Amino acid sequence: MTIKPSSAATESPILSPSAALLEQLRDIYKDLHANPELSMQETRTAGIAARWLADLGFEVTEGIGGTGIVGVLRSGEGPTVLLRADMDALPIQESTGLPYASQRSGIDRFGQETAIAHSCGHDMHVAWLMGVAHQFAMNRQDWAGTLLCVFQPGEETGQGARAMIEDGIVKRFPKPAVTLAQHVMPLPAGRIGWRVGTMLSAGDSWEVTMYGRGAHGSMPQKAIDPVVMAASTVLRLQTIVSREVAMTDSAVVTVGALQAGRSENVIPDHALLRLNVRTFKEEVRKRVLAAIQRIVEAEADASGASRKPDISILSQFPLTRNDEQATLRVVHALETAFGPTAVSEVSPATASEDFGLFGTAWDSPSVFWVVGGIDPQVYAKAQATGTVDALPANHAPDFAPAVDPTLLIGLKAMTAAALAWLAPPQAG
Repeated sequence: MTIKPSSAATESPILSPSAALLEQLRDIYKDLHANPELSMQETRTAGIAARWLADLGFEVTEGIGGTGIVGVLRSGEGPTVLLRADMDALPIQESTGLPYASQRSGIDRFGQETAIAHSCGHDMHVAWLMGVAHQFAMNRQDWAGTLLCVFQPGEETGQGARAMIEDGIVKRFPKPAVTLAQHVMPLPAGRIGWRVGTMLSAGDSWEVTMYGRGAHGSMPQKAIDPVVMAASTVLRLQTIVSREVAMTDSAVVTVGALQAGRSENVIPDHALLRLNVRTFKEEVRKRVLAAIQRIVEAEADASGASRKPDISILSQFPLTRNDEQATLRVVHALETAFGPTAVSEVSPATASEDFGLFGTAWDSPSVFWVVGGIDPQVYAKAQATGTVDALPANHAPDFAPAVDPTLLIGLKAMTAAALAWLAPPQAG
């Protein structure tokens, strides 16, 4: 896909980043990609963002909700617009083969050592927002109002937005007229996707510990085997969507971790499951979660467990819902900047986000959209061969956006969206 910005976009300095800025942002992106940090541990990334904002003349507040950063830039009278970028990476071993691939490791929130990789594109999000901040700081004649640049920790675990809100972000900064965010996705670079209403699903993650009785592997009659108990539970959980959710609704139940024991000749005394649920309707969410609890407890009872399983909540993500009027305003700005063929409505995605909590906390409209990050030629070839589903997607170890043109497209998209509120009124 060839991107042909409108003449207005071509003429506007704020929507035309220099080659020197883009080269600087490429280097920053590659550095962030090579040095990822886990959720709520984004000290280095936050420091890079904070120094960048300070050098541009922003009022910078650090350490909000842990490692969160807020930069404030004012340019006369006008509305306040919040732009958010998430900073955290994932506990994944990268397999992209890129020269700037991550070799980092660390300790995750469960106390386990893990490889770390930016396999969701948050490094690109940080580079985008840094570029947007530069364009607004260097082109104050093109806008009026207040810009809030929020670099958020802990999106992957659902902790970051809540932590920043609990740390008083709503009381410490001006109320935004709109909150805006975008996410790189496995669409062709140059394509921008939007929708009114539900954009992303709700997400719930639970940790379940099932208790048995340990014994020698040669003496199963002396044990209550939690491995069998957990395995039966995993299989039974798969019937929730197929047998308890109507075909007109949808849900996803995924067991992402099953851990039990360390030796082949020892029956352990407990097993651990970590599972994830995605839903689009609150009534479906409640039904699915209740079914999970019922099945977990029933399987433990059927196995003769002496105590009920322990169930704890790891994370909760709300539905990501886009305000209608604000979304259409963003869409108009994007179509003006890139042309209508590059901007299209998309279906709701089963991914989840905590970005919407900012709009809810401030009682401000929110808009969240997606930006393609797959090389257009690679995507076109996959379409022609029917292998689009085989392309690397977010959270895959081989996922990384094509730096060009993704960097430029995302920078201009977020700038154009913010200008839909911050552009000064036309004279005459």
